[in-house]
Amino acid sequence: MKKTLIAATLFSLLASNQVMASDETTELRQIIEQQQKVLKDLEKRLEQTEKRVEATADVVEASASSKSATTIGGYGELHYNNISNNQTGEDKKEFDFHRFVLFVGHEFNSSTRFFSELEVEHSIAGESQNGEVELEQAYIEHDFNEMFTGKAGLFLMPVGIINETHEPTAFYGVERNPVEKDIIPATWWEGGINLNIKAAPGLAFDTVITSGLYLDQSSGYKIRNGRQKVSEAKGEDLAYTGRVKYTAVPGLELAATVQYQSDLTQGTADVDSAAATLLTAHAIYSIEHFTVKALYAQWNIDGKEAEALGRDKQNGFYIEPAYRINEQFGVFARYNEWDNNAGDSADTKKKQTNVGVNYWLHENVVFKADYENIGGAADSDGFNLGVGYQF
Repeated sequence: MKKTLIAATLFSLLASNQVMASDETTELRQIIEQQQKVLKDLEKRLEQTEKRVEATADVVEASASSKSATTIGGYGELHYNNISNNQTGEDKKEFDFHRFVLFVGHEFNSSTRFFSELEVEHSIAGESQNGEVELEQAYIEHDFNEMFTGKAGLFLMPVGIINETHEPTAFYGVERNPVEKDIIPATWWEGGINLNIKAAPGLAFDTVITSGLYLDQSSGYKIRNGRQKVSEAKGEDLAYTGRVKYTAVPGLELAATVQYQSDLTQGTADVDSAAATLLTAHAIYSIEHFTVKALYAQWNIDGKEAEALGRDKQNGFYIEPAYRINEQFGVFARYNEWDNNAGDSADTKKKQTNVGVNYWLHENVVFKADYENIGGAADSDGFNLGVGYQF
């Protein structure tokens, strides 16, 4: 009897345990199923989040690509001139926001790009105002291969030192040198086509066909007055320009430019045709903190009218040593001689000396000061102050 009771009790306990185990198993299954549902929901949410992240990344990448393809830059410079004319007794004391320039460029792809430069001179443009608004560059450039690059549109002429690179942080002195300004004449831009040929490392050639200058008696055959600035420019006689540039030796740049135009008068009636040839050459040599620049330029112009004015020959040169003391300070001296009436028997040559200092507050911000003395056919002296920047 006792054995029977014990057996019944054990059976009852086992049965009870099985029921409890069965209940626990059912509860665990339910928990696992719920967890699986939660995991599936999390997987869906994670997948949706990944898609959103990918979409956002695509937008950011497209935006970044768009921003990098189009670029904006520019430069500006404010001048103060205090110059005494010792011949007339008149003084020039004036402030002038000489230039404000905006660059806009766009890279269509790795081989084709656009560049433009819009300039406001002397702060205010308009009727009876001193300033002008000018489009100085607007061209398409294309790399045909590693050797040949073409340019078409409105662009700066490949001549001299400052004509293509004239941001205020790039040169010494408040004002640009008078030789390149009055003889070359910088800044000089034309409409046409340009083919650049990289013949060898450090050796390049430019071949250019452009609209050319336009001079007649009303302009006095002074070269600077002949710039048409591609504003309904006469194109009866085109100009042909070639430049060779050598930079294979570190610190050395040598370049020479030749231009020929068969008639500077662009076929104007009742005046003698004026075939013209420009010859320029320059050298830049830098060693450590010392740099020296030298340039020569001359025009030879045929025609009775130009010869009668003594402007059948116009020429000039300058030499400029400079020393960069440190990242912030640099000093320079520049001697210039030029003559827009070199064909005249009279002594019309001007001689200008500048000595001064540049202070770079930042590599793209510069303050300038220089002393200026002009002799020869002119007689004046004084000083110039300026601030310039680029971005």
